[in-house]
Amino acid sequence: MSELDLPGDRGCLRWVLGVPLAALVYLPASLSCYLALVMQPQSPHDRVREDIRFMAGVCVFLCLVGLLITLTPVFRRTLGRWWFALPFLLAALAYVRAQTV
Repeated sequence: MSELDLPGDRGCLRWVLGVPLAALVYLPASLSCYLALVMQPQSPHDRVREDIRFMAGVCVFLCLVGLLITLTPVFRRTLGRWWFALPFLLAALAYVRAQTV
């Protein structure tokens, strides 16, 4: 029986799997992380602190969803290991921002 993964087909499959993953999961996660980093509370009792924590939580949630999708065998076999780096970095930034507001 021959292998299903042909080197020539892998490049196209990376685009088919990677672009929707990046556009539907990592782009909104990046936007929510950016918003959490940019927002600045004016006073210690400002409501913006809760908004920052919420946006950071959304980023961490989306990164976890992206990691779970990337852990599936089809994605893990097709995409490289660097696809794990972006969600870890974004989630770490968002978590640190939520804790230091």
